Amino acid sequence: MKSHQNISLAQFTSLSVGGYAEELILPDNYDELKILIENNPQANILGYGCNVLISDSGLPGTTIALRNGSITIDGTLVIADSGVWWDDMVQTVINNHLWGFELMSEVPSSVGGAVFGNIACYGQQVSDTLSWVEVFDRTDGKIYKLLKKDIDMSYRSSVFQQRPELVILRAAYDLSLEPKQELTYDSALAIGEELGLDHKTLADCRAIIIETRRRAGSIYHYDDPSVEHSAGSFFRNPLVSTDLATELAKFDESGKTLERIQHQSLVHGGDTHRASAAHVLLASGFKRGQSWGPVQLHDKHVLKIVTHEGATATQVYDVVQEIVTTVSDKLAIQLDPEVKFVGKF
Repeated sequence: MKSHQNISLAQFTSLSVGGYAEELILPDNYDELKILIENNPQANILGYGCNVLISDSGLPGTTIALRNGSITIDGTLVIADSGVWWDDMVQTVINNHLWGFELMSEVPSSVGGAVFGNIACYGQQVSDTLSWVEVFDRTDGKIYKLLKKDIDMSYRSSVFQQRPELVILRAAYDLSLEPKQELTYDSALAIGEELGLDHKTLADCRAIIIETRRRAGSIYHYDDPSVEHSAGSFFRNPLVSTDLATELAKFDESGKTLERIQHQSLVHGGDTHRASAAHVLLASGFKRGQSWGPVQLHDKHVLKIVTHEGATATQVYDVVQEIVTTVSDKLAIQLDPEVKFVGKF
C-alpha cells in the first residue's frame, strides 16, 4: 500500500489535468481495499482516471486509487477485482479460450469503471456477460453481492451512476466457450481482411479490434507517457426522432448508406433512434481539430477532447459547456457527457 500527501491528480488521469489530492492511497490488493474503505467510508474513489475530469480545486480528504487486483477463472466464470486494468482481464480470458470480451479489447478502464459505465464496443457491452457485483455500501458499512438484475444496466449506464454510496469491489462474469456476438463493424472487418485475419477466431478477432482502435487513435495505457491526453469519446450518443436521426446521418463521411448507419446505431446503442454524437457535433458546426487554446477536438475524431501542455480542468469544462449549449440551441438535443465530473466546477 502506498500513501501520498498533497499530490497532483493530473498524473493519475488520462486528460492530465486536475488539482491536488489531500491524501492519495493506492492499495495493493482486495484485502487492503476492504480495510481502507471500511475505515474511510466517504473516501473519493478513483480508478485509472480514464473517464473523469477532476476539478482544478482538487479533492479534499482521502482518495483511494484502485490500480491493482487479481483475476480468478473457474470454468467460464471470471471474477476480477475492481482495480484490475480491463484489458489485462480481456487478454487473460482470451488466453483461457473464453469468448465475451474480445470486441472490447483495449478499452481503457478498470474493471470497476467498466461496470460503472457499462462500457460497450463493436456490439458487446459489459452487461452481456455480467453475473454479479460485490459492493461496499457507504451508508451502513456492509458488503453486498448484487446480481445483474439488481443493477439496472442500459446503454452506457448502470445503477452505480445514480448511487454513489455503492463502491464496486469486484465483479463476476459468465463467459462462453463459443462465440455469442459476431463482429459486424464494417471498418474493422475491412482491416481484418487487409491483414489476412479471421474474425471468427478469438486471437484474430482481438488483433483486429486492437488494430482498428490503433488506427483510430484510440489506444491508451495509463503507464505510457507518450500517449495523447484524452478521455476518449466525451459524449453519449443521444436518442432523437426518426426524422432527425435520418438528417444527422447526412453528416457521416465514411460513405455508409443510411441502412448501414442505422445498423451501426443498433450495434452501438441498441436503437436506430440513437444518433452518432459525432454527427451531432458536426451538424452543430464544430470541426475536427478545432481548438480553444490548449484544449482541442481531436483532428480525426470530433468526439474526443484532447488536452495539451498548460491546459486546466476549468478550460476543458468550459469547452464542454460550450458544446452542450450550442448543440441544445441549434438542434434541441441535450448531449449527455460520458465523462464524470469530480470535484467543484
